[in-house]
Amino acid sequence: MTLIVAVQHRQGAFDLDVDFRSDGRLTALFGPSGSGKSTIVNLIAGLARPDRGRIAIGDQVLVDTAAGVFLPPYKRRIGYVFQDSRLFPHLTVSQNLRYGRWFTPARERYADFDAVVGMLGIGHLLDRRPAMLSGGEKSRVAIGRALLASPRLILMDEPFASLDEARKAEIFPYLERLRDESEIPIVYVSHSIAEVARLATDVVVLSEGRVSASDPASAILAQPGLMPPEERGEAGALIDLVMTNPDDGFGLSLLTSSGGEWRLPKIDATAGARLRVRVRARDVMLAVTRPQGISALNVLEGRVAAIAEAGRTETVVTVHAGDDILAARITRRSVEQLALTPGSKVYALIKSVTLEQARTAPSA
Repeated sequence: MTLIVAVQHRQGAFDLDVDFRSDGRLTALFGPSGSGKSTIVNLIAGLARPDRGRIAIGDQVLVDTAAGVFLPPYKRRIGYVFQDSRLFPHLTVSQNLRYGRWFTPARERYADFDAVVGMLGIGHLLDRRPAMLSGGEKSRVAIGRALLASPRLILMDEPFASLDEARKAEIFPYLERLRDESEIPIVYVSHSIAEVARLATDVVVLSEGRVSASDPASAILAQPGLMPPEERGEAGALIDLVMTNPDDGFGLSLLTSSGGEWRLPKIDATAGARLRVRVRARDVMLAVTRPQGISALNVLEGRVAAIAEAGRTETVVTVHAGDDILAARITRRSVEQLALTPGSKVYALIKSVTLEQARTAPSA
């Protein structure tokens, strides 16, 4: 389902002028504080009215100022998960979950209560009140409440900003299941590269109320220049792998991608499972001949696609290895010494890999 946002809006001294579309399962609005992320989700939700423009989800037009269309929030069928869970303290978890259903006409309800509860792992919490829940449990209940409203779209405005890393690690697998197993598109606000890398299928990069870039997550994360300065060290590539051998006898798992074979510390997954890894540009070295006698386990053969400056002394070299796109952050001197140009054959030595997600491959 395509999301179209083409709006202009002024709020005090802030001027928003954005135009993007996304077919992604989870579209991340990424950028620093004050870039316009929350304003956009409020415009999509109908909590604010744009000065000019159009917003549509599939064939449902939410706003068209030229045609005089402004669908009220309660008719938009959008689930909104806020930065704080905003659960009703006097209601049980079960009552909180069922609350949103009453705003959806019975004939349009598709979300099954038991299925949502099972997917989010909150069946044991149904009789509790919010005061008895952990931060991660509250977040899962808030997602469930939004989902049980049978929405056309779910908006998430930094819903885990108040959680520590342990609680985030607890809840991310449930959000991945929601992204992968439901057909509901999600718009997710974040200023964290790690969150975007793990969750997003598509990314809209925002800066000072404008769209800097809008592409699949793998393309965006390979461009350090699109990242805020404090996050550029996290930029790199997203690679999809398939498990071929969970244990090679040396405490390693063997996986494959279109670029070749990968060996990673043993992963608890079965053969055929699909995984996503993030390879930071700073963790990739390049060679023009196949390395011999080295300890690096992951070496992929590819060709240079592009070379871009990344500061006074460094460059980012984009390498295509099969369908995989890697980025290597190396010095300008190294580029000159290796005589690298677009089309050059290279070998990418991958020093470190971050496992972002794992999920079982769908049955045929």
